[in-house]
Amino acid sequence: MKKKIVSVLLCAVLGLSIAGCGGQADSGEKTYKIGVCQLIEHPALDAATNGFKDVLTEKLGDKVSFDVQNAQGEQPTAATICNGFVSANVDLILANATSPLQAAAAATTTIPVLGTSVTDYGTALEVSDWSGASGRNISGTCDLAPIDEQENMIVELFPSVKQVGLMYCSAEANSKYQIMLMEKELDADGIAYKEYAIADSNEIQSVFATAVTECDVLYIPTDNTLANSTETVRNIVVPAGIPVIAGEEGICSGCGVASLSIDYYDLGRATGEMAYKILVEGADISTMNVEYAPNVTKKYNADIVSQLGINIPDGYVVIE
Repeated sequence: MKKKIVSVLLCAVLGLSIAGCGGQADSGEKTYKIGVCQLIEHPALDAATNGFKDVLTEKLGDKVSFDVQNAQGEQPTAATICNGFVSANVDLILANATSPLQAAAAATTTIPVLGTSVTDYGTALEVSDWSGASGRNISGTCDLAPIDEQENMIVELFPSVKQVGLMYCSAEANSKYQIMLMEKELDADGIAYKEYAIADSNEIQSVFATAVTECDVLYIPTDNTLANSTETVRNIVVPAGIPVIAGEEGICSGCGVASLSIDYYDLGRATGEMAYKILVEGADISTMNVEYAPNVTKKYNADIVSQLGINIPDGYVVIE
């Protein structure tokens, strides 16, 4: 009888051990928590975040979770969000736009940080001899469409242009970088230009009102401040009859005539693929080169084109 009792107890203990081992296997399955800091709500940035999440969800299912937070266009808020991610010990940070990238870079030197919707990493990270890889815990994807092709678009659509107004927010280093590249291209073609630096959204009305009286074409790069104020810009430029060439589709759909645009959803997906390599395959982020959008497309805003009476040549696709 005693032997039978001992046997039953041993079976019970073994059963608990097996159950315990099974639970350990389940609880030991690797899961990933990713913090997403997005600068502002905007179609382009939203698309990049969605593309990033979609890739990782497709690959990892319920083994990945996302803490998506919006900085509402404020650098201090981006810093607070990224510091919170570090305190929460997330596995990776997605920094969507330049200010979040700078905030994440300041917040951690150990947690992998992937940027997206960033125009120039060397400028954003203040690295003068940028070579493509950071050598530290940062990499990502770049949203810079070829500036020379954007300038060609200005010449193609407006061959008699006399002066181009270069519109950008002075608080955004990557916007200034694009303006510098555009100036070089305009210089090469002997086209006059004038810079109009905007400190913040409060100055948009007055600065654009001046620009439309002094220029016959305006250029807006991938600038987050202006991307969030396209209705204000449209209400100034369209009545004045002044066309806007935009650095990305979201701005163009709001206030522009044409854009040489990348697909931000695809850019986000490319960033998600990089995250998978880092998290699951053990890739070394410090040696990963920043990646670029694989394709660019000439697009136009049919509504504003019609209002301004502009003829669009073949090779352009209407913005849906």
